[in-house]
Amino acid sequence: MSEPADAPKTLLITVTGKDRPGVTSTIFRTLAKAGVEVIDVEQIVLRRRLVLGVLVSAPRDWKKLRDQVIDAAEAIGMAVEVERGTGDNRTRREGRAHVTLIGSPLKAKAVSAMTGRIADAGANIDRIIRMARYPVTAIEFHVSGMPLEKLRTLLLKEATRLGIDVAVQPASLLRHSMRLVVMDVDSTLIQGEVIEMIAAHAGCEAEVARITEAAMRGELDFEQSLRQRVALLKGVPAKALDEVYTNIQLNPGARTLVRTLRRLGYRFALVSGGFNQITDRIAADLGIHYAQANQLEVVDGLLTGEVIGDVVDRAGKAAALRRFAADVGVPESAVIAIGDGANDLDMLNAAGLGIAYNAKPVVQAAADTAVNVPYLDTIMYLLGISREEIEAADAAAGIITPAPPV
Repeated sequence: MSEPADAPKTLLITVTGKDRPGVTSTIFRTLAKAGVEVIDVEQIVLRRRLVLGVLVSAPRDWKKLRDQVIDAAEAIGMAVEVERGTGDNRTRREGRAHVTLIGSPLKAKAVSAMTGRIADAGANIDRIIRMARYPVTAIEFHVSGMPLEKLRTLLLKEATRLGIDVAVQPASLLRHSMRLVVMDVDSTLIQGEVIEMIAAHAGCEAEVARITEAAMRGELDFEQSLRQRVALLKGVPAKALDEVYTNIQLNPGARTLVRTLRRLGYRFALVSGGFNQITDRIAADLGIHYAQANQLEVVDGLLTGEVIGDVVDRAGKAAALRRFAADVGVPESAVIAIGDGANDLDMLNAAGLGIAYNAKPVVQAAADTAVNVPYLDTIMYLLGISREEIEAADAAAGIITPAPPV
């Protein structure tokens, strides 16, 4: 599409070279003398090499300004190109999306394939930003010109073939709003399954694990499987739950995820098919606002092999998500749900962004996106929060987060 005949004349100034203090100010001092209007600016630094692009209105004597900019850039050891044209960047308001690629490592072959699929589909990459370089590499593309669901289907298929993760989300104000994060607990927030840890005290861990696996794959009704497994725990001393809690290990990045998003006003909820004797203590430790789980019956200091009240099953998790969203005062579209098993499917579908975290195949196929690296804080890169921002916020609070050598 060509520019209209009355489009204003503009100059595109591209400055490149070794980054150093004063480059941007030098260029703009020169432009200020010509009294031009600034229309757009982009600047990046890669391995201490700077690329600065400035789009300004073209003055009547644009060649004089071109020569002045060239002289100013050369005086500070920078190369510059000045191109005269018309108008601004064309704004593509339809089919705008954020596409985040995550790899460990992220190889050029994978980026080539993914960007090739975007180009083949007729979409355009408007901007590229690195979100993280450690412990994974995460790159975000701003893409336009293609319906979201079509783009998501295309890229998810390609990402599966390449063995990397991709998230495709709409570019909207919702990304910047306060949101609610609803998380599964077993094998999502924490490593392993609590019921199997309790079963170790009853000598039936293998049998419970077998039933758990079948339920998580969607082969068994969750409530039926839960009652079967809990029945095997009959007679276990309730004090064993204290030992189980002490031995729980959070997944890497869990504390960073909660700590960082709480700073931004996010609310958190745990919704678990496990047991509130454990989940309530985890919630208190992490500063999580809501928690919903099953309750093991205890009589005379022993587990009875029964649960009290309604079972938190697949439908119950989705209902809890909606209840917590209403309490926080956000729409379901502003909820992020994270889970790994078939029991989480309704919850993931109810949320605006459903994330399958190291999940079973049936869950990955149904979720909005999948994360298959063992770091929960990777999820923040999908929200437009960079590793550098996370580390800076922690440093300001006196918390040291690990970082690779430069």
